[in-house]
Amino acid sequence: MPLPPPPRAADRDERVADVVCVGETMAVLSPPDTGPLAEQSLLSMAVGGAESNVACGLAGLGRRAAWLSRVGDDPFGRRVLAELTARGVDVSAVETDPARPTGVYFKDPAPDPGSGPGHTRTYYYRGGSAASAMGPDLAHHPALRRARIVHLSGVAAALSDSCARLLETLLAGRDDRAAPGPLISFDVNHRPALWRHARHERHERHERHEGADAARTLLALARAADIVFVGRDEAEELWGTARPDDIAELLAPAPAVVVKDAEHGATSYAGGLRTFVPSLPTKVVEPVGAGDAFAAGYLTGVLEDRDERSRLRLGHLAAAAALRTRDDVPVMPSRTETDRCLALDEDVWAATARR
Repeated sequence: MPLPPPPRAADRDERVADVVCVGETMAVLSPPDTGPLAEQSLLSMAVGGAESNVACGLAGLGRRAAWLSRVGDDPFGRRVLAELTARGVDVSAVETDPARPTGVYFKDPAPDPGSGPGHTRTYYYRGGSAASAMGPDLAHHPALRRARIVHLSGVAAALSDSCARLLETLLAGRDDRAAPGPLISFDVNHRPALWRHARHERHERHERHEGADAARTLLALARAADIVFVGRDEAEELWGTARPDDIAELLAPAPAVVVKDAEHGATSYAGGLRTFVPSLPTKVVEPVGAGDAFAAGYLTGVLEDRDERSRLRLGHLAAAAALRTRDDVPVMPSRTETDRCLALDEDVWAATARR
């Protein structure tokens, strides 16, 4: 699984990225406190989306990251572009759609009686959004050809038929995994509500499309990727496979599979080796964005040519930062902190994780 060399600009003014992340980003409206959404009179606005969260995490860890997508010609779209730019993400290739809106979602903290700490329900309003009009033509964008890694998510596959075809073109449509070009990173990121909506929309249009089947579609896309991230719980829900070893076997021939198991740890399967690193103890304020942060940390380790243990540790450190905040994108740990944690011997890390 060779990583392409660092990209070079054709001239001094051209911006290039190590990683290009493709997917939808929305305006995020949430209460200023932990009270239920229905009882709020004021909401704060931020931005969030699985793939751009990864781009922001990479930028926060010192990597060159770009986000490729579409936004509406509206205040929400302008907010998305401004905030990602402020976080160091290159958005120069993003297209603005004059007719379709930018998607929006709302956070509802602990809306159900008896919900535990850190529980948040989300409500998405993204049907017919500008990003949902992305299609397979985008797969030929020059930014994708020049990247070292292209990061994708299963969220995009559920947005629309054209988005599903885009991912199929980038992943399953590759003729030769070993051919020159960027590595493809894929986070399964199963969103059941999105897939239910996709099936309903196709039923209303009297269409039958294999992409509406989440389990089948996400399995095919994951198997075609070079690096796969999947939660142990979502693999069990999607495919009835709960053991990390069995999940890795199911996703073969993907060269690298990372199975995340929440507070227990993460296991990677790469180069014929199995590597487990326990999670660090973290007080959970909100879990949204932790998986994206983990992917950013792990991919940073890939770009820095670190070993699997260090890649997983970087993933855990980034995820812990996300768990400690209500923001979708956290302030990433400093280089001083990551270097100190990566230098810990295995026994010390494990002892820290057991606290």
